[in-house]
Amino acid sequence: MQSGTDETDRFIVWMGKECFIIMNLFPYNSGHLLVVPYRHRATLYELNDDECLELMNGTKLAMKLLERVSHPDGFNVGMNIGRSSGAGIEGHVHIHVVPRWQGDTNFLPVLTDTKLISQDMQDTYKKLKNAIRKIAKRKG
Repeated sequence: MQSGTDETDRFIVWMGKECFIIMNLFPYNSGHLLVVPYRHRATLYELNDDECLELMNGTKLAMKLLERVSHPDGFNVGMNIGRSSGAGIEGHVHIHVVPRWQGDTNFLPVLTDTKLISQDMQDTYKKLKNAIRKIAKRKG
């Protein structure tokens, strides 16, 4: 995968050796991230050990970034594997990291199956990229 404008256009927050973190284009909440292996595999047990490790470390990183940028009260972290589970990208296992705040549910999902996201994705993306740069500086 290339970096540069392609990375920005696709809302890629971080790229590792085995996995990457990307913003969900259809978020459940502001800042909803996906941790995705580069290789397309339908289930978790089809990933090798290096991919599994980076998938978990990427999930930790996604949570750390969101804590710095959005200060959520908690998280929903999970996977939808297979069509019957509601997998939106069937055949490509990934982890959802959804920041949550006390009382963040509004009436729209209940009445119209619509979710209102109150923060612009470009703004959230810029904040996440800035946070990843700060973390990288501390490690380097």
